[in-house]
Amino acid sequence: MASEAAADHDEATDTEAGSSGTGTESGDSETESILQTARRQLQRAAGYLDVDSNVVERLYHPTKVQEVTVPIERDDGTVEVFTGYRAQHDSVRGPYKGGLRFHPDVTRDECVGLGMWMTWKCAVMDLPFGGAKGGVAVDPKGLSGAETERLTRRFAEEIRDVIGPTKDIPAPDMGTDPQTMAWLMDAYSMQEGETIPGAVTGKPPVVGGSEGREEAPGRSVAIVTRELLEYYDRDVTDTTVAVQGYGSVAANAARLLDNWGGTVVAVSDVNGGIYEPGGLDTGAVPSHDEEPEAVTRQNASATLTNEELLELDVDVLVPAAVGNVITKKNAPDIEADFVVEGANGPTTSVADEILADRGVPVVPDILANAGGVTVSYFEWLQDINRRSWSLERVNEELETEMVAAWNAVREAYETREVTWRDAAYVVALSRVATAHEARGLWP
Repeated sequence: MASEAAADHDEATDTEAGSSGTGTESGDSETESILQTARRQLQRAAGYLDVDSNVVERLYHPTKVQEVTVPIERDDGTVEVFTGYRAQHDSVRGPYKGGLRFHPDVTRDECVGLGMWMTWKCAVMDLPFGGAKGGVAVDPKGLSGAETERLTRRFAEEIRDVIGPTKDIPAPDMGTDPQTMAWLMDAYSMQEGETIPGAVTGKPPVVGGSEGREEAPGRSVAIVTRELLEYYDRDVTDTTVAVQGYGSVAANAARLLDNWGGTVVAVSDVNGGIYEPGGLDTGAVPSHDEEPEAVTRQNASATLTNEELLELDVDVLVPAAVGNVITKKNAPDIEADFVVEGANGPTTSVADEILADRGVPVVPDILANAGGVTVSYFEWLQDINRRSWSLERVNEELETEMVAAWNAVREAYETREVTWRDAAYVVALSRVATAHEARGLWP
């Protein structure tokens, strides 16, 4: 039903949000909550800017959090009640935007923190959106297809008053997929009395989705990797790459870098990875969507664990599976020259500091995997105008937007002499803060 790979979604992935991992307010431990991490990152970015402290104080808090009960009839006739949330962080630059996840660990504070990260992701890409996040605390693996549909439609009705194409546009995330978005859009449209495809993004193209949407996060990872290498006077064709994960994000990034002449020497899934010093044929290795958990069944010179993959001596490491995999424990052993975050939050705060002290550049998730939310923006435009774009146009537009975002972050990196992560947050916060200062505070 829904993908099991956390990095398989846009905005989501958790590709909707980005993080620098975990840690306390002072970065001394690795047990910090998502919301604490998001607030600490805001505080850190504000320290580099001359931002009105009153604006920063507003950004510490969500604009609104909707909590709802979602009762559904199970296939056996019993009724079960779940809890759902929609956290809307900030809309100063446009409608709220962010994913919906079906996962047993969904909480109010998690949604608030992830919504805050979406604000920064949209801002660093200069998209006319704010940040939001939501979901239902449920294990989607325990639901039949019919139960998932009923849950989705009821949840859509419960949050209908706070979403819409000019208010808040949901998208897929963990435990949800294009079919989920199609059901949500249909439920919303039926209650509104007209078809409104722009109410959500990440839909199948046949009902208003965009070509290239599912491939976009991986594509943006590859584009940013290429730009990073060029910045450091390296050539893709002379580059070795290890990719942790082989879901949608990882597979699309690996295959595009392979097509550009890079040498992808290792990829993995939940069972482990394969290693080929001369380079893998990435097209011949099935992605998670094509054949779940198939990586270790492929022929290669060696197999290795996910932990061993992270420590390979390669030019570029792309952690694109799950969060918190580069930690205080293994950061000293990372031998890659560069790290480009494909998953959300793969690097903890302490690990980030260790890598910075070692001089290892880390390009953050809020920039690298932002292709998903960017193509969601394209989808929204297509829906509003009732005119679809070709895959070629989508990819061309994505290339333009990613390079522009990279250049903005690069300029901040150079002028402020900060890390790549701090540079991305500085760009994002400066845009959001400027908008708040221009609009002021409603009495």
